[in-house]
Amino acid sequence: MGTFIIEGGHQLSGEITPQGAKNEALQILCAVLLTSETVTINNIPNIVDVNKLISLLEDLGVKIQKKAKGSYSFKADDINLDYLQSDQFKKDGRGLRGSIMLVGPLLARFGKGYIPKPGGDKIGRRRLDTHFEGFIKLGAKFRYNKEEYFYGVEAKKLKGTYMLLDEASVTGTANILMAAVLAEGKTTIYNAACEPYLQQLCKMLNRMGAKISGVGSNLLEIEGVESLGGTDHRMLPDMIEIGSWIGLAAMTKSELTIKNVSWDDLGQIPTVFRKLGITVERKGDDIFIPKHINGYEIQNFIDGSILTIADAPWPGLTPDLLSIILVVATQAKGEVLIHQKMFESRLFFVDKLIDMGAKIILCDPHRATVIGHDFKSTLKATTMVSPDIRAGVSLLIAALSAKGTSTIHNIEQIDRGYEDIETRLQAIGAKITRV
Repeated sequence: MGTFIIEGGHQLSGEITPQGAKNEALQILCAVLLTSETVTINNIPNIVDVNKLISLLEDLGVKIQKKAKGSYSFKADDINLDYLQSDQFKKDGRGLRGSIMLVGPLLARFGKGYIPKPGGDKIGRRRLDTHFEGFIKLGAKFRYNKEEYFYGVEAKKLKGTYMLLDEASVTGTANILMAAVLAEGKTTIYNAACEPYLQQLCKMLNRMGAKISGVGSNLLEIEGVESLGGTDHRMLPDMIEIGSWIGLAAMTKSELTIKNVSWDDLGQIPTVFRKLGITVERKGDDIFIPKHINGYEIQNFIDGSILTIADAPWPGLTPDLLSIILVVATQAKGEVLIHQKMFESRLFFVDKLIDMGAKIILCDPHRATVIGHDFKSTLKATTMVSPDIRAGVSLLIAALSAKGTSTIHNIEQIDRGYEDIETRLQAIGAKITRV
């Protein structure tokens, strides 16, 4: 188990460039299975979850060539479908949440897709019903082996249909979309997710020859085609990492420039941090965060009531940033209610912040009230264990702002979502060491 040793209380300065988007990568990489032609993808982050998926594709028989840092070509012209039934696949697929999105492309192109119950963060229930209900509506037969937690769908030919999703699931929409592009006839997906990463997937598939309309809305229409061709694709910067660096700058009273953020795809993120009193300046396609020498003050609602920050499907605030926002609020002037609607275990890491001296009341599994210190007292250094990717980075930000030396164990969780994080933080002045 890896460990970070962090000497907190230092101001940082300089520029930091966000990695390619993890959540986009998991969708885009699965889409290479939809064609036998070469697909080249650029700006792929070098992180554990993405590298696991690349290894899974290689084991499936996809020919992979590394072109440059973050750039790979994929050619899925000789897929080994027997691997899907192997014990090795049942083991490898279980270690990665994103492996579920292999099913749609495999079902569409080869008539069958299998997956063990996928793993990932322990942040609450993450059901798969939306995925499989969509496949069934497209004409697939579903089977589930309870003994091995092994899912399967099979179909001789998928047929387009109308479907209203029970929730606007990002991975569910992506999976069903990838199955529908090769289905016979027209598929309509209502209550579809419309995140920028899903828009990226739609644009990539259209360049490959798919016929998807309604991109960016919650109503997608797909005219099935016989086959797809190759393409080149560049992934967006990771909006969760961008939000992490905004929070880090504010908590450490640092002056930071975040480079090449793709402003038009950030949605509510700059607005929400501004509601916490943080100055977020746009400079071209960069974000500039000045030193918050006098701290930052949380805005109330216009009637004077306490600010509530909650997650919601796009264009609402992504749930992945609520852990970061909660930590940043611990040093703000004022109070805020954090409402995590999607996952019932994601806020349980706040006990570690309370140990550091933060004033937080965990109201229930979904809500926490934060009373900010206004930098009148600093967080105290302590020893912690990272429970998941986003909580892990939130604790790292807390440690970098705290006086003294903190220790964070189980940093493999952080490595799942953040590329070479200690080297990049050291470059802007952070005192962090990997043990």
